[in-house]
Amino acid sequence: MNQTDSQLLVAAIIMAAGRGSRMKGYDGNKTLLPLKPKRSMFDGSHPILMHLMENLPQGPKALIVNHCQKEVRAATARTGVEYYEQPVLNGTGGAILAAGDFVAAQSADRVIITMGDVPFVKQSTYTRLVDGLDDHELTILGFSPKNKKQYGVLEIEEGQVKKITEWKYWKDYPEKRQERLTVCNSGIYAARRKVLAHYLPILASRPQIVQKEVDGRMTDIKEYFFTDLIEFMVKDGRPVGYHVVEDEFETMGVDDVAALEKAQAIYSNLSG
Repeated sequence: MNQTDSQLLVAAIIMAAGRGSRMKGYDGNKTLLPLKPKRSMFDGSHPILMHLMENLPQGPKALIVNHCQKEVRAATARTGVEYYEQPVLNGTGGAILAAGDFVAAQSADRVIITMGDVPFVKQSTYTRLVDGLDDHELTILGFSPKNKKQYGVLEIEEGQVKKITEWKYWKDYPEKRQERLTVCNSGIYAARRKVLAHYLPILASRPQIVQKEVDGRMTDIKEYFFTDLIEFMVKDGRPVGYHVVEDEFETMGVDDVAALEKAQAIYSNLSG
Protein backbone atom coordinates (compact mmCIF):
# COMPACT_ATOMS: atom_id res chain seq x y z
CA MET A 1 0.00 0.00 0.00
CA ASN A 2 1.44 3.37 -1.00
CA GLN A 3 1.10 6.60 0.94
CA THR A 4 -1.85 7.82 -1.15
CA ASP A 5 -3.77 4.62 -0.43
CA SER A 6 -3.16 4.91 3.31
CA GLN A 7 -4.38 8.51 3.26
CA LEU A 8 -7.68 7.37 1.71
CA LEU A 9 -8.29 4.71 4.34
CA VAL A 10 -9.81 5.55 7.70
CA ALA A 11 -9.22 3.18 10.60
CA ALA A 12 -12.00 2.65 13.14
CA ILE A 13 -12.20 1.52 16.75
CA ILE A 14 -15.60 0.17 17.77
CA MET A 15 -16.38 -0.26 21.46
CA ALA A 16 -18.50 -3.40 21.96
CA ALA A 17 -17.28 -4.72 25.30
CA GLY A 18 -19.91 -3.53 27.76
CA ARG A 19 -22.73 -5.44 29.42
CA GLY A 20 -25.55 -3.04 28.64
CA SER A 21 -27.18 -3.46 32.05
CA ARG A 22 -30.03 -1.07 31.17
CA MET A 23 -31.33 -3.46 28.49
CA LYS A 24 -33.70 -5.24 30.86
CA GLY A 25 -34.64 -8.80 29.94
CA TYR A 26 -31.60 -9.32 27.71
CA ASP A 27 -28.33 -10.85 28.89
CA GLY A 28 -26.40 -10.84 25.62
CA ASN A 29 -24.24 -8.15 24.06
CA LYS A 30 -26.57 -5.32 23.07
CA THR A 31 -24.61 -4.56 19.89
CA LEU A 32 -25.96 -7.85 18.52
CA LEU A 33 -29.60 -6.91 19.05
CA PRO A 34 -31.63 -6.92 15.82
CA LEU A 35 -32.80 -3.86 13.96
CA LYS A 36 -35.21 -6.17 12.16
CA PRO A 37 -37.12 -8.13 14.85
CA LYS A 38 -38.89 -11.40 14.12
CA ARG A 39 -40.13 -13.61 16.94
CA SER A 40 -39.44 -10.93 19.55
CA MET A 41 -37.69 -7.58 19.82
CA PHE A 42 -34.60 -9.45 21.02
CA ASP A 43 -34.67 -12.02 18.21
CA GLY A 44 -34.31 -11.13 14.56
CA SER A 45 -31.82 -10.09 11.90
CA HIS A 46 -29.51 -7.25 10.91
CA PRO A 47 -27.66 -6.64 14.20
CA ILE A 48 -26.96 -3.09 15.34
CA LEU A 49 -23.21 -3.68 15.12
CA MET A 50 -23.34 -4.90 11.52
CA HIS A 51 -25.41 -1.92 10.40
CA LEU A 52 -22.94 0.44 12.06
CA MET A 53 -19.97 -1.24 10.38
CA GLU A 54 -21.61 -1.02 6.96
CA ASN A 55 -21.70 2.77 7.27
CA LEU A 56 -18.13 3.27 8.47
CA PRO A 57 -15.54 4.43 5.92
CA GLN A 58 -13.33 1.93 4.16
CA GLY A 59 -10.34 0.91 6.26
CA PRO A 60 -9.08 -1.41 9.02
CA LYS A 61 -11.33 -1.89 12.03
CA ALA A 62 -10.69 -2.88 15.64
CA LEU A 63 -13.53 -4.32 17.70
CA ILE A 64 -13.18 -4.03 21.48
CA VAL A 65 -14.72 -7.10 23.13
CA ASN A 66 -15.44 -8.51 26.58
CA HIS A 67 -19.07 -9.35 27.41
CA CYS A 68 -20.35 -12.28 25.32
CA GLN A 69 -17.29 -11.92 23.13
CA LYS A 70 -17.69 -15.42 21.66
CA GLU A 71 -21.02 -14.37 20.16
CA VAL A 72 -19.63 -11.01 18.99
CA ARG A 73 -16.69 -12.71 17.30
CA ALA A 74 -18.98 -15.24 15.61
CA ALA A 75 -21.34 -12.56 14.31
CA THR A 76 -18.49 -10.51 12.82
CA ALA A 77 -16.17 -13.33 11.75
CA ARG A 78 -16.46 -12.55 8.04
CA THR A 79 -15.97 -8.80 8.30
CA GLY A 80 -12.18 -8.76 8.57
CA VAL A 81 -12.16 -6.85 11.86
CA GLU A 82 -9.37 -7.27 14.39
CA TYR A 83 -10.37 -8.13 17.96
CA TYR A 84 -8.94 -6.55 21.10
CA GLU A 85 -10.11 -7.65 24.52
CA GLN A 86 -10.77 -5.09 27.21
CA PRO A 87 -10.04 -7.41 30.16
CA VAL A 88 -11.60 -5.08 32.72
CA LEU A 89 -14.56 -2.84 31.90
CA ASN A 90 -12.78 0.31 33.03
CA GLY A 91 -14.30 3.09 30.96
CA THR A 92 -14.24 4.41 27.42
CA GLY A 93 -10.59 5.32 27.78
CA GLY A 94 -9.85 1.79 28.91
CA ALA A 95 -11.47 0.49 25.74
CA ILE A 96 -9.26 2.67 23.54
CA LEU A 97 -6.18 1.73 25.55
CA ALA A 98 -7.00 -1.91 24.80
CA ALA A 99 -6.58 -1.05 21.12
CA GLY A 100 -3.22 0.64 21.60
CA ASP A 101 -1.37 -1.89 19.44
CA PHE A 102 -3.94 -1.39 16.67
CA VAL A 103 -3.42 2.37 16.72
CA ALA A 104 0.36 2.00 16.67
CA ALA A 105 0.35 -0.46 13.76
CA GLN A 106 -1.92 1.43 11.36
CA SER A 107 -0.80 3.09 8.16
CA ALA A 108 -4.10 4.98 7.95
CA ASP A 109 -3.67 8.61 8.92
CA ARG A 110 -7.07 8.97 10.58
CA VAL A 111 -9.08 7.01 13.11
CA ILE A 112 -12.78 7.03 13.96
CA ILE A 113 -13.77 6.06 17.50
CA THR A 114 -17.35 4.98 18.12
CA MET A 115 -19.53 3.03 20.49
CA GLY A 116 -20.99 -0.15 19.04
CA ASP A 117 -24.63 0.66 19.79
CA VAL A 118 -25.05 3.79 17.63
CA PRO A 119 -26.25 2.38 14.30
CA PHE A 120 -27.65 5.32 12.36
CA VAL A 121 -24.69 7.63 11.75
CA LYS A 122 -24.66 8.26 8.01
CA GLN A 123 -21.69 7.65 5.75
CA SER A 124 -21.73 11.33 4.83
CA THR A 125 -21.60 12.28 8.51
CA TYR A 126 -18.51 10.15 9.10
CA THR A 127 -16.95 11.78 6.04
CA ARG A 128 -17.57 15.28 7.38
CA LEU A 129 -16.26 14.31 10.80
CA VAL A 130 -13.04 12.98 9.27
CA ASP A 131 -12.71 15.96 6.91
CA GLY A 132 -12.61 18.16 10.00
CA LEU A 133 -9.16 16.72 10.69
CA ASP A 134 -7.80 18.85 7.87
CA ASP A 135 -7.86 21.77 10.34
CA HIS A 136 -8.03 19.98 13.71
CA GLU A 137 -6.22 17.15 15.43
CA LEU A 138 -9.42 15.68 16.84
CA THR A 139 -13.07 16.24 15.96
CA ILE A 140 -16.17 15.45 18.01
CA LEU A 141 -19.54 14.47 16.59
CA GLY A 142 -22.14 16.64 18.28
CA PHE A 143 -25.91 16.89 18.31
CA SER A 144 -28.37 19.52 19.49
CA PRO A 145 -31.35 17.90 21.25
CA LYS A 146 -34.48 19.72 22.36
CA ASN A 147 -33.73 18.55 25.90
CA LYS A 148 -30.03 18.42 26.67
CA LYS A 149 -30.39 17.31 30.29
CA GLN A 150 -28.23 14.31 31.25
CA TYR A 151 -25.84 14.86 28.31
CA GLY A 152 -22.29 16.10 28.31
CA VAL A 153 -21.96 19.39 26.43
CA LEU A 154 -19.23 20.97 24.34
CA GLU A 155 -17.92 24.28 25.62
CA ILE A 156 -16.94 26.08 22.43
CA GLU A 157 -14.92 29.26 21.93
CA GLU A 158 -14.27 30.74 18.48
CA GLY A 159 -15.13 27.47 16.75
CA GLN A 160 -12.86 25.35 18.95
CA VAL A 161 -13.91 22.87 21.62
CA LYS A 162 -12.32 23.91 24.88
CA LYS A 163 -14.00 21.44 27.23
CA ILE A 164 -16.53 18.64 27.49
CA THR A 165 -18.61 19.16 30.62
CA GLU A 166 -20.87 16.49 32.06
CA TRP A 167 -24.46 17.20 33.11
CA LYS A 168 -23.72 16.82 36.81
CA TYR A 169 -21.41 19.83 36.55
CA TRP A 170 -23.04 22.12 33.99
CA LYS A 171 -26.50 21.84 35.60
CA ASP A 172 -25.19 24.17 38.31
CA TYR A 173 -24.01 26.82 35.82
CA PRO A 174 -25.89 30.15 35.72
CA GLU A 175 -28.91 29.99 33.42
CA LYS A 176 -27.44 32.28 30.76
CA ARG A 177 -24.30 30.18 30.55
CA GLN A 178 -26.40 27.03 30.24
CA GLU A 179 -28.32 28.57 27.34
CA ARG A 180 -25.09 29.06 25.40
CA LEU A 181 -24.32 25.34 25.61
CA THR A 182 -26.24 24.02 22.62
CA VAL A 183 -24.08 21.14 21.36
CA CYS A 184 -23.95 17.79 23.16
CA ASN A 185 -21.29 15.09 22.93
CA SER A 186 -22.32 11.94 21.05
CA GLY A 187 -19.26 9.96 22.17
CA ILE A 188 -18.13 9.55 18.55
CA TYR A 189 -14.80 11.03 17.49
CA ALA A 190 -12.23 11.22 14.72
CA ALA A 191 -8.55 11.76 15.44
CA ARG A 192 -5.25 11.98 13.64
CA ARG A 193 -3.67 8.61 14.29
CA LYS A 194 -0.24 9.91 15.34
CA VAL A 195 -1.81 12.34 17.80
CA LEU A 196 -3.97 9.59 19.28
CA ALA A 197 -0.92 7.34 19.62
CA HIS A 198 0.95 10.14 21.41
CA TYR A 199 -1.77 10.69 24.01
CA LEU A 200 -2.67 7.09 24.84
CA PRO A 201 0.32 6.57 27.18
CA ILE A 202 -0.55 9.86 28.90
CA LEU A 203 -4.13 8.69 29.39
CA ALA A 204 -2.87 5.35 30.73
CA SER A 205 -0.82 7.15 33.37
CA ARG A 206 -3.76 9.17 34.70
CA PRO A 207 -6.66 6.96 35.80
CA GLN A 208 -9.59 8.33 37.73
CA ILE A 209 -10.62 6.60 40.93
CA VAL A 210 -14.37 5.99 41.03
CA GLN A 211 -16.49 4.09 43.50
CA LYS A 212 -18.55 1.18 42.21
CA GLU A 213 -20.46 -1.63 43.85
CA VAL A 214 -18.59 -4.93 43.55
CA ASP A 215 -20.05 -8.03 45.21
CA GLY A 216 -22.31 -5.85 47.32
CA ARG A 217 -19.54 -3.54 48.53
CA MET A 218 -18.49 -0.09 47.35
CA THR A 219 -14.99 -0.42 45.95
CA ASP A 220 -12.47 2.05 44.50
CA ILE A 221 -11.97 1.28 40.81
CA LYS A 222 -9.46 2.75 38.36
CA GLU A 223 -11.24 4.00 35.25
CA TYR A 224 -10.10 5.83 32.13
CA PHE A 225 -12.22 8.29 30.19
CA PHE A 226 -11.60 9.29 26.60
CA THR A 227 -12.82 12.79 27.38
CA ASP A 228 -9.78 13.16 29.65
CA LEU A 229 -7.54 12.60 26.63
CA ILE A 230 -9.34 15.43 24.86
CA GLU A 231 -8.78 17.64 27.90
CA PHE A 232 -5.04 16.89 27.75
CA MET A 233 -5.00 17.91 24.08
CA VAL A 234 -6.77 21.21 24.75
CA LYS A 235 -4.35 22.04 27.57
CA ASP A 236 -1.49 21.46 25.14
CA GLY A 237 -3.03 23.90 22.70
CA ARG A 238 -3.99 21.32 20.09
CA PRO A 239 -7.03 22.27 17.98
CA VAL A 240 -10.19 20.25 18.68
CA GLY A 241 -13.16 20.75 16.37
CA TYR A 242 -16.68 19.43 16.05
CA HIS A 243 -19.41 18.60 13.56
CA VAL A 244 -23.11 18.73 14.44
CA VAL A 245 -25.54 16.25 12.88
CA GLU A 246 -28.65 17.67 11.23
CA ASP A 247 -30.95 15.15 12.92
CA GLU A 248 -30.21 13.88 16.41
CA PHE A 249 -31.58 10.40 15.60
CA GLU A 250 -28.22 9.69 13.93
CA THR A 251 -26.46 9.73 17.28
CA MET A 252 -29.02 7.80 19.34
CA GLY A 253 -27.54 4.97 21.35
CA VAL A 254 -29.56 1.79 21.85
CA ASP A 255 -29.26 1.67 25.63
CA ASP A 256 -32.57 0.26 26.82
CA VAL A 257 -35.78 -1.41 25.67
CA ALA A 258 -37.46 1.87 24.72
CA ALA A 259 -34.46 2.89 22.60
CA LEU A 260 -34.42 -0.54 20.93
CA GLU A 261 -38.10 -0.22 19.98
CA LYS A 262 -37.41 3.24 18.56
CA ALA A 263 -34.34 2.02 16.64
CA GLN A 264 -36.28 -0.87 15.12
CA ALA A 265 -39.02 1.53 14.00
CA ILE A 266 -36.45 3.90 12.47
CA TYR A 267 -34.77 1.04 10.62
CA SER A 268 -38.13 -0.15 9.28
CA ASN A 269 -38.85 3.34 7.93
CA LEU A 270 -35.37 3.72 6.44
CA SER A 271 -35.50 0.35 4.69
CA GLY A 272 -38.96 0.98 3.30
